[in-house]
Amino acid sequence: MTYTDLLRASVFITAAEATVLGTIAAVAANRDGETMIALVAAGWWLLALAIGVYLSRPQRAAAGVRDALARAKTATSLPEQSPARIAFTRLWPIAFTALAAGLLGVYFPGVAAVGAGYALIVSLAWHTREAAVLAIEQRDGVKFYVLPTPALRPVELVRAPGLRSDRALT
Repeated sequence: MTYTDLLRASVFITAAEATVLGTIAAVAANRDGETMIALVAAGWWLLALAIGVYLSRPQRAAAGVRDALARAKTATSLPEQSPARIAFTRLWPIAFTALAAGLLGVYFPGVAAVGAGYALIVSLAWHTREAAVLAIEQRDGVKFYVLPTPALRPVELVRAPGLRSDRALT
């Protein structure tokens, strides 16, 4: 699995988590007649939106992937991979937190509201990282692939030959 695909999947999954948890929070708060929870949740989501946009600046995106790309081992051939297994192994904590917050959010709407805000921050903060990695791949003519490692350890990458861009430099 390429690193850009893993980043893209992470953004989509956290955005979906934010949407589902926000819906659960809104429905549960409406069911219980908790207008205060709804108002606090709306304020938290606006704050989370601002934090996510702030953290998604291009400089932060480059800094966020710098260490992983610098530690990448060089290979002359593609590593053996099972993209589905690598994605599941790396992304299960996101699904676990979404499930836990969703189940708790049915009974305690505030839990789902807080979880939705954090998922929103992560999704917005990480959405520019793919572009940062793509820029380096195009510049250097390489592709970064994710090695199968546990989710709670830093991501390990391998740098494999890619196709250089044929664009003329101006």
